[in-house]
Amino acid sequence: MIFFSETKFDFCGDEYIFAEISREMKIESTLKALSITNELSKRNIPGIIEIYPNNASYLVRYDPNVISPHHLLDYLRDVDRMKNTEESLNVDARIIEIPVLYDDEETRKISLQYSRHHGESEESNFDYVMKLRGFKSREEVIRRHSGPLYLVTAIGFKPGTAWCFPLRGTKSEMVEVPKYRSPREYTPERAVGLGGVFTVVYPSESPGSYQLIGRSAVPVYDVYQRLAPFKESFVLARPGDLWKYRPVSKAEYQNIREEVLNGTYEYKIKPVSFSATKYDELGAEYIEQLKEEFDR
Repeated sequence: MIFFSETKFDFCGDEYIFAEISREMKIESTLKALSITNELSKRNIPGIIEIYPNNASYLVRYDPNVISPHHLLDYLRDVDRMKNTEESLNVDARIIEIPVLYDDEETRKISLQYSRHHGESEESNFDYVMKLRGFKSREEVIRRHSGPLYLVTAIGFKPGTAWCFPLRGTKSEMVEVPKYRSPREYTPERAVGLGGVFTVVYPSESPGSYQLIGRSAVPVYDVYQRLAPFKESFVLARPGDLWKYRPVSKAEYQNIREEVLNGTYEYKIKPVSFSATKYDELGAEYIEQLKEEFDR
């Protein structure tokens, strides 16, 4: 049974209302935020300028000359009550496969340079994750990280950055590590990073503070829109998507990179209806069912 606490609404300046569905990260809160923001987008309410779903909250930007803040707040409360049911948490999404070369040479070199420069250790981020979490081997790190599906809960930081939360039974089963105390000056495009329990694929070169554990073979952001998934948007991810990180060998990674550069790579993407009720009842068993359907 899924229970919701009361949503907290706050005015932010003259043009924003912030809605906090829960203080802590919960799958049901993410799905409720997504359901509400989808509903608001469909209704095309005069005065609403932009809608931003987030991990367990959402933000609405509005024009106070078109709609009064208190009128909008009443409207948001009505939609919030309407979405306070388990049925409203069923989301039409996509499972997207992201091929990853774990513990690759580039991110290993960069993380080692950072560690040595800051006098923290003589180990890469991948080795640090393995030691911190008590994993016995490189293969165990890869198996544990690539095991679950990941829910895209928000998009931000840089254009194309998808924040991915692991759909795994309990928090103790998740691969959780701290972020850097101070950020790196450089992170390569497509680096796979871990911070807390969230995973991101860096869409482009940038500073960063997540522990680097590998590199995606495929882009998650493309302003040139060269591959099919980018024809409608520069950004691969949508909130509510499910990402499946698939380990690949160095040879397969290089083959995929060639296909990407040639414009012939085809992403493996399948539509799916994700049920929060089934996930709440079955947990990891339900995720395995979705993965099996995807692999058929």
